[in-house]
Amino acid sequence: MAPEPRVSQAAVTARSLRKSYRDFVAVDGIEFDIQRGECFGFLGPNGAGKTTTMRMIYRAVPVSGGSLAVLGHEAGRPMADREIKRVVGVVPQEDNLDGELSVRENLEIFCRFYGLSKSEARARSSELLDFVNLSEKANAKVMELSGGMKRRALIARGLAGSPQLLVLDEPTTGLDPQARHNLWERLFALKRKQATLLLTTHYMDEAEQLCDRLVIMDKGKIVAQGKPRELIEREVTRHVVEVWHGEAAAPALPPEMQPLTRRSETLSDRLLLYVDDGEAAIAAAARHWPNLETRLRRSTLEDVFLKITGRKLDE
Repeated sequence: MAPEPRVSQAAVTARSLRKSYRDFVAVDGIEFDIQRGECFGFLGPNGAGKTTTMRMIYRAVPVSGGSLAVLGHEAGRPMADREIKRVVGVVPQEDNLDGELSVRENLEIFCRFYGLSKSEARARSSELLDFVNLSEKANAKVMELSGGMKRRALIARGLAGSPQLLVLDEPTTGLDPQARHNLWERLFALKRKQATLLLTTHYMDEAEQLCDRLVIMDKGKIVAQGKPRELIEREVTRHVVEVWHGEAAAPALPPEMQPLTRRSETLSDRLLLYVDDGEAAIAAAARHWPNLETRLRRSTLEDVFLKITGRKLDE
């Protein structure tokens, strides 16, 4: 049988992509392109459809409608799906390493799945252990590792087959700040090697640091897309004044603040004022609310999501 034809030079191309489970539509006709060599992010609250989209990309679940091409292969064709699985590495959100085996044993077993000989698998495992800074833990059982070390081991396993695309689902969830930044360094190193990365994350600083482009999903649809800074500049003001009121009722916006405020959002513990002139706004806020804590910060991707959906990203 002839090989599947290559249909695109992009790493991933989706058109009217849909995934449904009986009457529930998890992914509702979305379209996007992921270029080779970029880090592309999927953001959104739980249940937005981002993980389902990623699972369709690495062929864990079938497509219900539309078209999906991964690394030039049309998803849904048996030969193409086998090839996609061969060239896509996956770092799942859950830790599914074998805790009773050593880190090296976990990697070597996975390398053998990709057809490497025993000696090749050992050499490849050593290379990966060095890349994720786990060489000193090569013979330690996985159950003995810290959370950050386990995440790095999962990344090493995801790279076992020298994938052309690496999919990372919430790669730093549950890690302390130091472990997160250590993991970022490994991902930055992959970017320098022109690897194509696809990730989901709830951490907005992570998305801004790592992603060349991203989409924001909500209720199965893409509600915004673009480069991180371009999205922020397009959707919200440059600065935000935070007025922290704690458990007390949110304060009303006084007349003097209204001309300075383009938009406001009331959260459970603070009032967010979106402003163009940050210095003038923070000075006015301090005068009007001398007994409340006020802060001035730059806008973030979370502000973009709040504007578009009215919800925080972790809801």
